[in-house]
Amino acid sequence: MKLVLRFFLLFFFSLSLLLGCTESQAKPSDKQLEEQVLDIIRRNPQVIIESVQKYQQDQANAQIQQRFKQVVGEPVSIIRQSPTTGSPDRKIILAEFSDFQCPFCARAHNTVKEFMAKHKDKVTLTYKHFPLQQIHPEALPAARASWAAAQQQKFWEFHDQLFAEQSRLGEGLYTEIAQKLGLNLDQFNTDRNSKTSEDAVLADFQLGRELGIEGTPAFFLNDRFFSGAVSLAEMEEKLSSLSKYKD
Repeated sequence: MKLVLRFFLLFFFSLSLLLGCTESQAKPSDKQLEEQVLDIIRRNPQVIIESVQKYQQDQANAQIQQRFKQVVGEPVSIIRQSPTTGSPDRKIILAEFSDFQCPFCARAHNTVKEFMAKHKDKVTLTYKHFPLQQIHPEALPAARASWAAAQQQKFWEFHDQLFAEQSRLGEGLYTEIAQKLGLNLDQFNTDRNSKTSEDAVLADFQLGRELGIEGTPAFFLNDRFFSGAVSLAEMEEKLSSLSKYKD
């Protein structure tokens, strides 16, 4: 409650400055102002909660964007060894931190596919592994299997199949998809069970942690951070706001 009071006291103070209070206007005491704020909170609890949550999220996003500049620097540097698709220009980078067993990531996957179908000539998509192993036991094995598919230039096809068959994640599915895509199974199994595959996936995960990411899906559009299963309209709005974006 103290946080809420401080937030809204600051809000009302800022509002009074914007409105240009004059000396002739009555100035409520601190006690009166606090009572007014408490009355508003009692009458509009959900609006107040949502306002505070948005303020906190905006602050957290700003901190992550600052870390991006410190840890990554130029947006193109986030790609590293990760697979890419879309524009070869790499001027606008959409970096997706995702988990193959996350239901919100599956929803976001569909939105990202629509987005890239419309903007693949301007946007470069790169996929970063962020397996939440404590709650998703198949997240790491699925990520390692997709990495192995990437060694045979079939990452995106494998990636799409994993999300399409998310309810069936497991050893049988990984082999089934590999066979369907015509992968060399011996190489596929050797690669996905190698320490190199685990190191590659966990390198992405560590990068996400350094940037302040805690959940999935999480995105950077160049250095602008957003998270969750956002809508296509929201994603396009973020794209249009970039100074480098040209029609």
